[in-house]
Amino acid sequence: AAPRNRGSIRLPLASWRARIILVAIVAAALAITYFAWFRHSSFVAVQDVKIEGVNSADRDQVTAALTDAAEGMTTLDVDATMLASAVSGFPTVASVTADPSFPHGFTIHVTERRPVLLASDGQREVAVATGGSLLPGIDLDGLNLPALHVDDLPESGRLGGEALEETRAIGAAPAPLRPLIEGATTTDDYGIVVTLQGGIDLRFGAASKSRAKWAAAAAVL
Repeated sequence: AAPRNRGSIRLPLASWRARIILVAIVAAALAITYFAWFRHSSFVAVQDVKIEGVNSADRDQVTAALTDAAEGMTTLDVDATMLASAVSGFPTVASVTADPSFPHGFTIHVTERRPVLLASDGQREVAVATGGSLLPGIDLDGLNLPALHVDDLPESGRLGGEALEETRAIGAAPAPLRPLIEGATTTDDYGIVVTLQGGIDLRFGAASKSRAKWAAAAAVL
């Protein structure tokens, strides 16, 4: 009879599988722990910040606020909410997006609200965006925009009531026609009426579907 190998012990197949699974779990846990540490480490800290798309008068303040917020991040851990919060006090900023570049680069793209008219209460004049947001950070010099008289011009925030609806109607105007707008008012009979140079009145009714109404008016004109 063949001699028995008394020095070897055979483990059941199930035991080997259990060991392999255990090793895999430990390896995965170590990998996750390492990545969690690495993504917040100085090896990928944001150092080179570039800001694009800011052209308003408060450019320096917006750039400083975004740079300060970005330098607290890493290129593997971008907090879009923190960036948005950093410029929430600037009405000219509509949105921000980040484009990290491993290991230390960080480009922030800023989308600004564009002025569509100048609102005035007779005492002061402020640029206004399509949605009625006041843009006090916009330099008014050289702006050729329609003027809108309002009874109550807020210090900040946005227009409301009839002024907001009139702004929406004016803001939908095609760029070539916008310089021809002399003003707008709201009447009981015709709703919003936009007046063009030469005394041409465009009766919009409500501000809804303003782009389609402008398209129809442009075709007639």
